[in-house]
Amino acid sequence: MRTFLGEEGCTMFNVVLVAPEIPANTGNIGRTCVVTGSRLHLVGPLGFALDERALRRAGLGYWESLDVTVYDSWADFMERSRLTPRDPRLHLLTKKARRTYAEARYADGDYLVFGCESVGLPEELLASHPEGCERIPMLPDAASLANATTWGAPRAGEKSAHEPLLAQDVCGNFVNPEDYRISALNLSNAAAVVLYEALRQTGFAGM
Repeated sequence: MRTFLGEEGCTMFNVVLVAPEIPANTGNIGRTCVVTGSRLHLVGPLGFALDERALRRAGLGYWESLDVTVYDSWADFMERSRLTPRDPRLHLLTKKARRTYAEARYADGDYLVFGCESVGLPEELLASHPEGCERIPMLPDAASLANATTWGAPRAGEKSAHEPLLAQDVCGNFVNPEDYRISALNLSNAAAVVLYEALRQTGFAGM
């Protein structure tokens, strides 16, 4: 039987980043983990070194207090964490899920799993655990971006002022090169949204 916070008075969640690419996002998530008493798991390959300045700057003074473990691969993470492919403690966050993160039930020791900023979690992983897939509801770009048309490709011979942003915007959001749609929330924002819902459900102090 899974134990919920209200029965024990304390809880600890695990935030898992699979192949993260932007050091500042990981640093921000690490800071959130420290202030919520959560553990951070980094599953390789990582798109940066752990001593990178952007990572440390985003994590500020919290990074040294962070409970963080690094893994070579998803298989390494699963083995060392003693998890099974359909383990109910796994929550796979993806825009391809039917169930929302708010509809899920969270318990002490659960794993909140996020994919890399550019492509998310691997298809084979999602297919192996469909009941664990959850999404964060978001408006379509046409309804949420007043300047969506300015992301279009330039005409022949012209240089777009947004050309450096066509792959990634200043917030770490990646853009689909086919139609320049924002594909997801910033990874650190998404992780905070889901983690705090899990904490709310389990009676985190002050909530």
